[in-house]
Amino acid sequence: MSDRIAIIGSGPTGLYTLKTLLNAKVPLSITIFEAEAEPGKGTPYHPDINDPTMLSNIPSIEFPSLTETLVEWLERQDDVELSRFGIRRETIDEREFYPRVVLGNYMRDQFLRLVEQGTAKGHPIDVRERHRVVDITLQQNDVLLSVEVADGSCFDARFDHVVMATGHNWPKDTEVKPGYFISPWPASALQTIEHGPVGILGTSLSGIDALMSVATARGTFRLDAAGDLQYQPAVGSEAFKATMMSRKGLLPEADFYCPLPYLDPKICHQQAIDGLIAAGSQGLLDRVFELFRQEVALADPDYAAKIGLSQLTVDTFAEAYYAERVSADPFVWAARNLAEVEYNRERCYTVPWRYAILITHEIIARAVPHFDEQDLERFHKRFKSIFMDDYATVPLMSIRRLLALSRAGKLDILKLGSDYEISTEGVERGAVVTANGEQHVFSAFIDATGQDTLSATELPFPTLVAQGGVRKSATRKVQPLILPDAPVEYVRTGGIDIDDSFRPLVPAHLTNHLYCAAISFLLHKHPFVQGITSAHEIGETVAEAILADVDRVEQGLFQISA
Repeated sequence: MSDRIAIIGSGPTGLYTLKTLLNAKVPLSITIFEAEAEPGKGTPYHPDINDPTMLSNIPSIEFPSLTETLVEWLERQDDVELSRFGIRRETIDEREFYPRVVLGNYMRDQFLRLVEQGTAKGHPIDVRERHRVVDITLQQNDVLLSVEVADGSCFDARFDHVVMATGHNWPKDTEVKPGYFISPWPASALQTIEHGPVGILGTSLSGIDALMSVATARGTFRLDAAGDLQYQPAVGSEAFKATMMSRKGLLPEADFYCPLPYLDPKICHQQAIDGLIAAGSQGLLDRVFELFRQEVALADPDYAAKIGLSQLTVDTFAEAYYAERVSADPFVWAARNLAEVEYNRERCYTVPWRYAILITHEIIARAVPHFDEQDLERFHKRFKSIFMDDYATVPLMSIRRLLALSRAGKLDILKLGSDYEISTEGVERGAVVTANGEQHVFSAFIDATGQDTLSATELPFPTLVAQGGVRKSATRKVQPLILPDAPVEYVRTGGIDIDDSFRPLVPAHLTNHLYCAAISFLLHKHPFVQGITSAHEIGETVAEAILADVDRVEQGLFQISA
């Protein structure tokens, strides 16, 4: 009898899990549950969720291939299909960014091909669209799923292995009060916004996505005679003006040229970080920072001298990193940064200090699960943001659009600081933002700060939570220096407690064949597991763990010929 495997969700993580499972030497019975009508597209890339102007934050070269690369798939499309998304055949390039819906179409096509390939290899694959898993129960030898069908009926099904590849958790109702939206998705919901001042909380790509949905409903972007992008407001949209806001009041920087795949760091490399981890948790963050500081100084001595790197600590580096940018007008900085990036791309030049931060972020992330309670809090509060700022750069077109809106007088940036208030009291629609002693009234307000970090008790599977099948992750308490031999104590701080194969740590009498590949529940201890590349790595890791278990059980029974 084939091992029964269920994958909950058919977004990127589910696809990469499926791809690796198809390498099995024996037949696997795979069932894929997808709540939406078109399996394979993934919520962040689905046309029902996104506006065509919303750009992805990953270039083709970084998108791990499924049955073919994104560029190869684009080159297979006819001119009519390409023009539907504003893509000219001659501009297809591995370093280009494409609309989210294009990536959704690519993944849908790849999903269908994977199913076809898997079936041809002898794996029975059952795709259940419009099927939502509403509960999970761990048993001694298998996992019981409770599934709700679109017609309202329900059924239970048992599986040997279950992968929770549910991706991000988006709210069912976006507009929770008139004119107040807790998410920029689905983009169609934003079409109800009236012509007036719009506030957008968040200046990252999610905030830009929200802005584009609103702006393109009230005007158009066009190239002028000089080839520069301009925004032309529509007649009747005179009252429209957007304000993007964040604590620092900064815009993201444009995607910079660099070698891909990443080169290896010279000092802050995996072996060095693993050595620090092996030496123990005490003072681990400061020891990690010392390696990071040496790496940046070696890569770019001029930058190190400019920010006084030798005198900085893990608690003060971020302040120096942002200092010059914080003091500048955000649009002036954006224009200058865009010009620099365009110039460097033409020369294929990489800014050394930026690249040093980029290539170390995933390596440093290896240490995060080993931080004690104090260091984990310091990392999230003081250090994490510089890595996220460095790798979460945005498409050049996004910056051009922001600058065009600014020139048209349709966009402002508001620096909130740390003491601000957002209230819906006293207004019929939208919200009032109080910051720096001033009030700002918006007839529409969009929270575009992205996915929150979630914990075990917030999983939408009540039986799994109630039976202790998932627990908040355990973090080592700070060890008193005066009691070096005291027993190690742990405190539960957030996220989900998992092993290296993404299996929740469960009581001994329950099966451990559940895999938590749901991004929002991993961010506490794995802060950089966002995006397609992380989905690829998680999917591969989970599938390889399943295949290893299947191999142990099968004991060399029979093999499928490739």
